[in-house]
Amino acid sequence: MLALLAVEGEVCVCEFVAALEELQPSVSRHLGLLREGGWITSRREGTWMHYRLARLPKWARTLLDALVGGGVSPEILRDVRKRLAAFPGRPPRAIGRVA
Repeated sequence: MLALLAVEGEVCVCEFVAALEELQPSVSRHLGLLREGGWITSRREGTWMHYRLARLPKWARTLLDALVGGGVSPEILRDVRKRLAAFPGRPPRAIGRVA
């Protein structure tokens, strides 16, 4: 989740569900824990809940850079981003952003 947020900028719950192929309650629970821990922030837009990385200290940014740079397998991150790009229910602000 953190690696995906680091490369995407902002992701909604429905996008996480599609990209990670996980159930919504599980995704929401993990996002809640990350929010409580200060890693992410959320905002509501209509029915959508959007998440993005919080302002993080340098050590946390270093950790995220390591996750994106290989801590999460490049193949896994690529596959997750492909599923995200193929998800037909993406909120309008996200369409066309995934590489």
